[in-house]
Amino acid sequence: MIDVMYFAWLRERIGAPKEEIETSADTVAELVEELKARSEAHALAFSDMSAVRVAVDQELTEMDAPLANVREVAFFPPMTGG
Repeated sequence: MIDVMYFAWLRERIGAPKEEIETSADTVAELVEELKARSEAHALAFSDMSAVRVAVDQELTEMDAPLANVREVAFFPPMTGG
């Protein structure tokens, strides 16, 4: 099981701050494809991946990051400075 966390507008579109997911995905990108298939809300939230960043076990990473032994995946929009 992996805890999948959603932040900002991703949380609003999906309607939940987190989900516990059982997945067969090997990478974050494969997990995203599984999530998109869960509901229309998920598909909408992940429709523009250029506007989504990911952290695996609280480390920023890329979509090709492996999920072996991962406990948490977090999705959020890009950070802006100010």
